[in-house]
Amino acid sequence: MLKIIKNLIFILSLIMCSNTYAQNLVVDITEGNVDPLPIAIQKFISETNSNDIGENIVRVITNDLVSTGLFDVVDQQAYIEKPKSPSIRPVFNNWDPLGVKALVTGSATINSSGIVEVEFRLWDVVTEQDLTGLKLSVDSKYWRRISHIAADEIYKRLTGEEGYFDTRIVYISESGPLNARVKRLAIMDQDGHNHQYLTDGSYLVLTPRFSPTSQEVAYLAYYQNQPRVYVLNLETNRQELLGTFPGMTFAPRFSPDGKSIIMSLADQGLTDIFIMNLLSQEVNQLTNSPSIDTSPTFSPDGQKIVFNSDRGGSQQLYVMNLDGSNQKRISFKDGRYATPVWSPRGDLIAFTKMYQGQFYIGVMRPDGSGERLISKGYLVEAPTWAPNGRVLMYFKQEKSNDDGTGGNVRLFRVDITGYNEREIITPSDASDPAWSPLIP
Repeated sequence: MLKIIKNLIFILSLIMCSNTYAQNLVVDITEGNVDPLPIAIQKFISETNSNDIGENIVRVITNDLVSTGLFDVVDQQAYIEKPKSPSIRPVFNNWDPLGVKALVTGSATINSSGIVEVEFRLWDVVTEQDLTGLKLSVDSKYWRRISHIAADEIYKRLTGEEGYFDTRIVYISESGPLNARVKRLAIMDQDGHNHQYLTDGSYLVLTPRFSPTSQEVAYLAYYQNQPRVYVLNLETNRQELLGTFPGMTFAPRFSPDGKSIIMSLADQGLTDIFIMNLLSQEVNQLTNSPSIDTSPTFSPDGQKIVFNSDRGGSQQLYVMNLDGSNQKRISFKDGRYATPVWSPRGDLIAFTKMYQGQFYIGVMRPDGSGERLISKGYLVEAPTWAPNGRVLMYFKQEKSNDDGTGGNVRLFRVDITGYNEREIITPSDASDPAWSPLIP
């Protein structure tokens, strides 16, 4: 795995940030189906022969912003004003006829050492103010990271929310016939680029989950038919075996501080939830009921756990304290609930729901109120949160044909309002995604 962090030369602080942007130009992302904000992104100028890198950076920034459904990037062919240095104030009257509300100007240059230097500024065309800017410098092979960082800053200044573009997705890549699937651990940028396989497919892998630092992935592997929990360091490619557990093991997840892993273990027909201290490898049991308790996930403050259980006669969602006390049910509507995941913001819990032969992805508040279903399909499962808590990713599987063909499995993402569902393109079928925190 490339050591991206160590190859970042520097990220300079904000050049300038207006104190009035929040009152003047803000995209409301809580209403869902909003009219996209018209924004112009000029070509990034270059003092050297770096036009290609500048065009590539602009393209990635554009794709990131458009993918949110919140921004409409005006075609460059309609621009009146020629590209200028980001340090030069635009002629704002040139953008009014196009209906542009925000403008991005920038430059990109590769020096003799192969370092790409990028500067950009975001302008409020309506108030004629400089909202923000960044100077970034990095090895040219990591130009996509610069693009995502720039897009995150633009998104943040225009919405008031943290961005999520400089992130990665780990997932299960699936290939082969439905009755003999090869499942490999894979990783990619959130937009589907920089794709890599992390395992070779010689053994079954399931349920990958990022650590809070995004540099480690916990996952379940069936090696010689024994369920084992591994932690893979993405920088060093070093793999650590946490343990081989009898029976079945499900869905290991990190605690918010990265010091523990929580998972469910099956033994003699019973499935309960356990927590492991990664330093001492001490394992403590949190639930003890004659039922199936599984899919545990921490709250962002690490003090509570949400899980699903059939202890009440059907599969429902429950929450409990970190020590296993005060277990209580939070889902009470018709249908069965599974795979709960607490939002990084702490305000919502995402879940899978099965009702009247249909699968759904939904969200509810931690007390079970405010349930909303935002995606459905033949099989829709395994929601995972973007680090800003505004977007969900999951997989959808189509119904297979009588001859065993079909049944394609794909990754999708959607805003938590239920709008702007988009497929994430992968080289082959894909399931069980996990979204990383922002890359350090």
